[in-house]
Amino acid sequence: MTTHTLVTPEVDLAYDVHGPLPTTDGRPPLLMIGQPMDAGGFTELAAQFPDRTVITYDPRGLGRSVRKDGRTDSVPQVQAGDVHALIVALGAGPVDLFGSSGGAVTALALVAAHPDDVVTLVAHEPPLLPLLPDAAAAARANAGVREAYEAKGAGAGMAAFIAMTSWPGEFTEAFFAQPAPDPAAFGMPTDDDGTRDDPLLSDRSAAVTSYRPDFIALAAASTRVVIAVAEESGETMTGRTTAATAAALGQQATVFPSHHGGFTGGDNPYAGKPEEFGRKLREVLDAG
Repeated sequence: MTTHTLVTPEVDLAYDVHGPLPTTDGRPPLLMIGQPMDAGGFTELAAQFPDRTVITYDPRGLGRSVRKDGRTDSVPQVQAGDVHALIVALGAGPVDLFGSSGGAVTALALVAAHPDDVVTLVAHEPPLLPLLPDAAAAARANAGVREAYEAKGAGAGMAAFIAMTSWPGEFTEAFFAQPAPDPAAFGMPTDDDGTRDDPLLSDRSAAVTSYRPDFIALAAASTRVVIAVAEESGETMTGRTTAATAAALGQQATVFPSHHGGFTGGDNPYAGKPEEFGRKLREVLDAG
C-alpha cells in the first residue's frame, strides 16, 4: 500500500493505493468510499481483493484529509467533486466503486454528474430520507438525534441514533412517545465531554440524509448501478431507504450479508462478516 495526498484549493485529500497503478490485470481500480468514515473502515474489505488494485480515501474533513474551505458540512455534490478529482488524478480510467451509507449517497451524486468516471457502482444502503413515504416523520426522528446530541453529548446522541436506526417500519407516534434511550444500556458513556463536532450526530450530516438523487441522470448514465441492502436491515430506516432508492431506478435491491456495516471486521464493536461481504461484492462486480 502507498499513501498519497491530492492537494486542491479546498482540501488536501489523503488516499491509499493497494496494488499497482495502472492496474496490471486490465480491470478498473476498485474505489471504496464511506461517509462519515475514513479509509480505515475498509481495511477488512480491501483485504478480500488481493488480486485487484483497491483505492481508499478520507473524505474532506475526516481522518487525514484537511479542509481549507472554511466549512464543516458534508454536501454530497461537493464530496462527489472530490471523488471526481481523485479519479482524474489516479489517471487509470473509470473505476468500479463501492460506496456505503453516506458514501453511497456521494457515489450516486458522482454518477449523476460524471457518469464516465464509474463502470459499476454498488451503492450500499444510502440513507436517503426524502424517498420514504414517511419522509417528514423520518426527518423529525433524525432531528431528534441531533437534539439529543446537542443537549447531552455523544452518548445521548448515539443512543438516540441507535434507537432511530433500529426502529422497524415507519416512524409513527409510538416511536416519538418512547422515553429517551439510556446510553448506558448500549454500553456508552453517560458523561458529556462538551464537544459538538461529531460528523454523524451533528448537523454536519444533514445534507447527506436530506439529499435527493437525480434519478433521470442516473437512469441515463452509462454506469451500471447496483443498489445493495443488508440482509439484517429488514424494515429499519436504511433498509427502507435502500428499497426506495432501488425502486426509483426500476430495480430490486441486491441483498448483501450482515448489517449496515457488514464489511467491517473484528476490531469494530459491531463487527460484520467481511469475508462473506467481499465474496458477494466480487460476485456483483464480476457479473457486470
